[in-house]
Amino acid sequence: MAAYLGDGHTEADGGPVRHIPVMLEEVLEALAPAPGRVVLDGTFGAGGYTRALLAAGADVIALDRDPNAIAGGQALLAESNGHLTLIPSRFSLLADHAPVGGLDGVVLDIGVSSMQIDEADRGFSFQRNGPLDMRMSASGVSAADVVNRAKAGDLARIFGFLGEEKQAGRIARAIEKRRASEPFVTTRDLANLIEGVNPRKTKDKIHPATRVFQALRIFVNDELGELARALFAAERALKPGGRLVIVSFHSLEDRMVKRFLADRSGRAAGSRHLPMVEDRPAVFEPLGKGMMSASKAEADVNPRARSAKLRAAIRTTALAGSADLSIFDLPDLASLDKLGA
Repeated sequence: MAAYLGDGHTEADGGPVRHIPVMLEEVLEALAPAPGRVVLDGTFGAGGYTRALLAAGADVIALDRDPNAIAGGQALLAESNGHLTLIPSRFSLLADHAPVGGLDGVVLDIGVSSMQIDEADRGFSFQRNGPLDMRMSASGVSAADVVNRAKAGDLARIFGFLGEEKQAGRIARAIEKRRASEPFVTTRDLANLIEGVNPRKTKDKIHPATRVFQALRIFVNDELGELARALFAAERALKPGGRLVIVSFHSLEDRMVKRFLADRSGRAAGSRHLPMVEDRPAVFEPLGKGMMSASKAEADVNPRARSAKLRAAIRTTALAGSADLSIFDLPDLASLDKLGA
């Protein structure tokens, strides 16, 4: 998947990026695929992880909500000799696709794929002018719907929290003023307005619209909500001894995974809004030494890996905890459903 990079660069403002599975060696070591083991790849994309898992002898259930990814995976499906099941689905629903007895492993590579970035008609990149879309599943509320319908205050919260954009308020008000006379239709149209409000400084490495585009993509696809529900689903779907591996690229995503694993470690709940509770049986035990980053050698070859963070854990025999979203301490943003009304 594509990433928001730690140095402030994203693939949304760059050129075509060849798809290279990020931290593949570390993912395989954490998952320990082998013949007879069933691993679910919740973010199939171009099939990088899935192909390596199949090569190690594992049976793979692969999910992707993008119909283009499913279509692109048909050749690998045909080559798999029945060892691959490819399903069009959100990874938050992964428990619905788990076999009786549970999974031996779950891997999620969070973000948008480089293939999606490279397709102008998907609207993820403002370097390739196209419709202001950004929908991974090619259905539902688009980025244009959000930009043209959401209140300025809601836009400011979206840009500020999901994009960490310091000029969120100014940009939101400028959007509100402009759309009163002409709606936003294309990616370049929105990017140009943002650059007018927040001109690019000579020393800046990234385009001023980068963080706003990131925020819109995360919001349109409910990426944080999907991740939260996927973590709960993996907890239910993994058998004792099963392994959960998450590769994330954004600080918000990594923080969520960290909170979830801390909450399921048997220690007190992680949200400041909840009272302290007694120690509970651990549902997950950490695998390795906590968060891992990509090696410098990999980052030099694959810029997407620069901000990659891997966390892994092993499922215990304890009962799954409650699917309480408050442990993630997410903000109350505008309702996507109401924007589409």
